[in-house]
Amino acid sequence: MIEVPDAVRNKVRAAGADDWLERLPALVASLEADWSITVGRPYTGGSEAFVAEATRADGAAAVLKVLVPGVGNDAANEATVLGIVGGAGCPALYRYDADRGALLMERLGRPMFELGLPLSRRLAMLCDTAARIWRLAPDCGLPTGAEKARRLADFIARLWEELDHPCSEKALEHALVSARRRERAHRDERAVLVHGDVHQLNALQSDGGFKLVDPDGLLAEAEYDLGVLMRGDPVELLAGDPFERARWLAARTGLDPVAAWEWGVIERVSTGLLCTQIHLQPLGRDTLRAAEAVAGLSMS
Repeated sequence: MIEVPDAVRNKVRAAGADDWLERLPALVASLEADWSITVGRPYTGGSEAFVAEATRADGAAAVLKVLVPGVGNDAANEATVLGIVGGAGCPALYRYDADRGALLMERLGRPMFELGLPLSRRLAMLCDTAARIWRLAPDCGLPTGAEKARRLADFIARLWEELDHPCSEKALEHALVSARRRERAHRDERAVLVHGDVHQLNALQSDGGFKLVDPDGLLAEAEYDLGVLMRGDPVELLAGDPFERARWLAARTGLDPVAAWEWGVIERVSTGLLCTQIHLQPLGRDTLRAAEAVAGLSMS
């Protein structure tokens, strides 16, 4: 019996991939046989993949990840990122099967989320960990920041209609304008490899520091990763000057606060809508509430 977390089940249903749930036990069994692994308890907390402890034939600890098809994630992109970084900033990749959307990876420690660190320390550590990944990686086949901006704009517009306008048109337009600006700002020659989903649930302990799991994988402005950090902790964002975090992140990394702010606007609305769709609350409500509070505000 394969236990699938509720958030994953909700994502599967939203993607119309219910047959994947039916095939999952046989799929996992085939991976156990082919990769000489024993699959243990599943992890909770994610929404786009079945993730479980695994033990290799030599007794080494590992993690099996089988991605839900058709939800916008891509096992090939993740495998590409892990192959490029070679265990620096992300877990080491042991095995990968494109047809089954499956990866076998290094098992890491506790997520940063469980450590109860103050926000300022978390942001600093997440910045430093993400920076280990940033590097030129031309011709690796990953999508670009421009493509991601277009895809997020289309996703936001579609989901806003499907969910019967869960945020204001002003917040929607703020995100769409920001997406157009980041699309126009993209330059292939300056784009670096970015993780694409830097937050404390994706940062796991490793050798006294952290590594980032679940990379989306883009060739984009490094500020994209800062935009994800702008998206997180939405309640705290509104406790003071909402621009302060963008300025702090930019100063920490030597990057552009305007680009970080605009990616944050896009990520905040898209994530708030997604959380609403898969019933991940109160995060969805809090994230959209933050989007409303900053709707129309811009850094210059």
